Amino acid sequence: MSYPRMIRIKQNFLSVPAIRDIEQEVYNQLSKPGLMSEVKPGDSVAVTAGSRGIANMHIILKAVVQKLRDGGALPFIIPAMGSHGKATAEGQEEILRHYEITEEVTGAPIKSCMETVQVGHNRDGIPVYVDRNAYEADHIVVVNRIKQHTDFEGKIESGLIKMMGIGLGKRDGAATYHKASLHYGLERVMRGVAEVVLATGKVAFGLGVIENQYDETAIISAVPVSTLVEDEERLQKKAKEMAARLPFDELDVLIVDEIGKDISGLGMDTKVIGRMMHTGEKELETPKITRIFVRDITPNSMGNAAGIGLADFTTRRLVDKMDRESTYMNFITAMGPQKIRIPIYFDTDQEVLDAVFQTIGMVEPEKSRVVRIKNTLKLHEVEVSEALLETVKGRDDLEIAGQLKGMEFGSEGNLSPLDI
Repeated sequence: MSYPRMIRIKQNFLSVPAIRDIEQEVYNQLSKPGLMSEVKPGDSVAVTAGSRGIANMHIILKAVVQKLRDGGALPFIIPAMGSHGKATAEGQEEILRHYEITEEVTGAPIKSCMETVQVGHNRDGIPVYVDRNAYEADHIVVVNRIKQHTDFEGKIESGLIKMMGIGLGKRDGAATYHKASLHYGLERVMRGVAEVVLATGKVAFGLGVIENQYDETAIISAVPVSTLVEDEERLQKKAKEMAARLPFDELDVLIVDEIGKDISGLGMDTKVIGRMMHTGEKELETPKITRIFVRDITPNSMGNAAGIGLADFTTRRLVDKMDRESTYMNFITAMGPQKIRIPIYFDTDQEVLDAVFQTIGMVEPEKSRVVRIKNTLKLHEVEVSEALLETVKGRDDLEIAGQLKGMEFGSEGNLSPLDI
């Protein structure tokens, strides 16, 4: 079969530049007047750490810990990640180690458990849970990246409020809130849960992090409890403005070299690929992609094949790397079994592509609109097919960064690495 020729291009995003001194910016943010007024010398403070591959998170947490210690507090870090890590204390601590979030790096002990305390009910009568170690501390500091959520669209999506609910709630909370979301919607559930958590008086403040289109730490913002919800809405709006996108809204084929929990909660960002497949939520209108082929999974996913069901085709090597226990636990809890259905797969990329190009309709493969990306976080450089070249030349935000060439395969019939 003839494949389209491909060429590398760069997307020139209008972006907020990366923060040069992460630790200093954290210190500056935590020095805002009155922010830490409730934290007294000798107070124990639980600091949240999630299960995503967030740029510089180990450095950010180290700085938070040091600032708390400077004030005489006794901080410790808790894994706040719902049912991830096979819903075990050991598994969740292991995830943090993969991201260099350890006592040696951050200067604070890691306290991992799956026990929770029920602290009340939200306005819809849903029970609200908080990690026992966190609740027994004098204070909780909520730290998380603020970005678009993979399952819905709203004024608040993924960030501090989600961390207070699904993160701090461990498996008890995550399972309860996802069940409730099928009736009330996830944003309403998370807002209601956050109200109850904030009413406990345990949360000292929040620290939101936003990354730019180049996967760099661009904004760090400390927010007081009194305005946390309003501040997160503002930061969420900014995060959406800074979110990277594919360069085209209509494609015949998208080739994704890797998916992973360190890339997105669903392995690949649903807002990038235009597929959510979440019960009760409206599907996205753009981009429109006929076929999606995912090739592999990142090591930091530890076998959690989140989002494999969003693809149409995959490879045997990805399927063989899937840890069914951790993947099933995650998506039974999240009410999303459809997102981990195993698509059609073959032994080699070449076999997959032969099948892919047979299923795109009345389009000759060499004339098809194809984009190849490393993953949905790294979109500043991508490969596009020859059919898109004239469009590229006519746009100021796109830059040709290579030569047209045929798809290259190794001796085993797999695509050569995309060096981005």
